[in-house]
Amino acid sequence: MIAQLAVALSLTVAAPLPAQAPLPVGADLVLPGTGGVKYREKAGDPVRLASYGLGTKRTYLRAATGNAFAWEKTLSEVSVSPGNRLTAGVPAAYRSGYDTLLVTDRTTGRTSAVRTVKRPMTASYASWSRDAKRVALTVERKVGGKWRVLGFTVVDVAAKTARTVRVSGLSADAGFWWSPDGNLVTRYGTGLRVHRPSDGAVVRTYAGAGLPTGPEDPFSPSGKWLATWCPSRFKEQLCLVDHATGRIVQRVSARPEALFGWWDDSHLVAVMAHRGAYRLSVLDLRGKVTRVLADLPAGTWAKDLWLSFSRVTPS
Repeated sequence: MIAQLAVALSLTVAAPLPAQAPLPVGADLVLPGTGGVKYREKAGDPVRLASYGLGTKRTYLRAATGNAFAWEKTLSEVSVSPGNRLTAGVPAAYRSGYDTLLVTDRTTGRTSAVRTVKRPMTASYASWSRDAKRVALTVERKVGGKWRVLGFTVVDVAAKTARTVRVSGLSADAGFWWSPDGNLVTRYGTGLRVHRPSDGAVVRTYAGAGLPTGPEDPFSPSGKWLATWCPSRFKEQLCLVDHATGRIVQRVSARPEALFGWWDDSHLVAVMAHRGAYRLSVLDLRGKVTRVLADLPAGTWAKDLWLSFSRVTPS
């Protein structure tokens, strides 16, 4: 699976944040623990850097308001919901023999703990549905010393319940993400499969469409396009798939090291190699870098740097 993600969850919020409050922005945000990396944020950006980390070693979560990032030590993962109101975090250790999802309301600071799977299984890589009502997690277990994906868990945030579904025939490093229409997408062979979240039934298969780019949402904000790593039959590395048909409709002439989701419907957030180091960049669908968000030293990128963004709600 794409680099193991580790993030932590802030359980205390100093100031309340309205559910759909516009998100404040700053400029040249210094990212602690990265050797001086500066993220260049501008007013009007469609996304906001919400968290980042160095593999499973250190994870930083941005405050609900403002520009401060805090190193969180007690959780292995966190994800900020659409709208920025909720966070979903997985503790670094089992609780009473179970993996758990902690959902925190940032307006009140209250946290709900929902049991997901029993040890030795794990449920991680949280993906929020676009309506912020459910969280999907990928269920894994070590088999013969290697992690194998068994299926998924869906947490109903309001009901505080979890349902785990086993899915047969998954690749060892599969992962599950929400589609804009409320199904779950995972890799399957050299393409994708769409599963019904209630029981795991296969809704459709996109054969030969390429693998999802993850770990951030591979679907465009409009839900029309899905970014994939092109199948080997193409010279290009990055493909765009029509969500409605499952067909590759465009190949992008660029070779990013990684993608961290969509900037807007016509741009992606990509890490590009540059003069022996790397740049976090805004990449258009022709393969051209239109903006550099941060310069990344080779040593920092080698520590499995990952970044997660939340979409800014228009005021």
